[in-house]
Amino acid sequence: MAKITRDSLMTLEAYTKVRQTFRAQVIEHKKYRRVSLGSNIILIFEDELTIRYQIQEMLYAEKNFDEEAILYELSIYTPLIPDGSNWKATMMIEYPDPIERAAKLATLIGIEDKVWVKVAGHMPIYAIANEDMERRIADKTSSVHFLRFELTAPMIQALHQGATLSMGVKHPAYQASVDVVDTNQRKSLLNNLIL
Repeated sequence: MAKITRDSLMTLEAYTKVRQTFRAQVIEHKKYRRVSLGSNIILIFEDELTIRYQIQEMLYAEKNFDEEAILYELSIYTPLIPDGSNWKATMMIEYPDPIERAAKLATLIGIEDKVWVKVAGHMPIYAIANEDMERRIADKTSSVHFLRFELTAPMIQALHQGATLSMGVKHPAYQASVDVVDTNQRKSLLNNLIL
């Protein structure tokens, strides 16, 4: 799998020159990396390109040339790149109205542990959530969570052989599923799995 290193990042000057083109490329790429679970949860499946873009954008926004800061950004974001046996996703819980959002987040405590993916013929896999940090507080959950779905070798092989993929969330306050993940999304996600 491709790695992002300090030496593989563009300088701020180089990034500034290609930023608009690179952004358009990433937006197009992300179309096939997003899966909606109902109307209020979106999973964005990360990969080397999406994380490289995130790092470059953070450095650009902060106009950061400092070596320590660059290494810090790498340490924060590179763990979100899948390693060939898993998918890593950013889960966003979205309610446009802030009052409704606050009320819903209070009812969705623990939802990050109730998100699943399923390869046809295999048991569902539930997300391993927020490995790097605690994202819930006593009275509500966060609107952003980081998830990892660890697949077995037989699951990966089945997907490469055409098995269908489904996803969902099963929480007392929120249930939604996608029975068959779109062909283009499935193909994009399959690129992250090595036999």
